[in-house]
Amino acid sequence: MQDIRAFLEEYVAAATCPDHEHYIALFHENAAVHDDGRSLRGLAQVRRWREETPNVDYDLLEVAGTPTACRAVAQVSGDFPGSPVTLRFAFERDARGKITLLTITP
Repeated sequence: MQDIRAFLEEYVAAATCPDHEHYIALFHENAAVHDDGRSLRGLAQVRRWREETPNVDYDLLEVAGTPTACRAVAQVSGDFPGSPVTLRFAFERDARGKITLLTITP
């Protein structure tokens, strides 16, 4: 499994890529996402959530944790009210490196 900095850089690259399938490929088929008061489960819901999310830019400020449980703090900017914002990302990943749980909080 890749180190956490490399994983988080890949996550940011996929999240900003117009090809949403690269982003979806990072997730386990039964992944759960908690973001902005919403809870999603499974690739279909994650795909729909990603398609509804505006294009943003990420500036990684902090990275910590282990390959299976890591977290990051990023400044996120884009065409949305209150931009830029600082968000915290907490990831849990399986043995293959797929995201099983993603929690995004202010």
